[in-house]
Amino acid sequence: MQFLLIAYDATDDKALERRIAARDAHLALIKQNHSEGHARYGAAILSDDGKMVGSMMVLEYPSRAELEQWLAAEPYVLQEVWANLQITECKIAPSFAPA
Repeated sequence: MQFLLIAYDATDDKALERRIAARDAHLALIKQNHSEGHARYGAAILSDDGKMVGSMMVLEYPSRAELEQWLAAEPYVLQEVWANLQITECKIAPSFAPA
């Protein structure tokens, strides 16, 4: 199953500090998930002035429960970087899927 994750960052005064502190662990986990075929695509969400305000990812897991297991270990979730998460099942169009 493929899922679209849209995650907006917290907006409190310490949010950027938490993002920076968790970034290396977040990227390491994403690299691992990508090598395992779970993290398909990702991008930063930017504000009109170019500041990072969140993340979007297309993920692939056999079930929503397995996606939730990943989220339970995701550093941006554990460190409360992401404050507003939206998850929707999706399907990558064949023209965008790897050959």
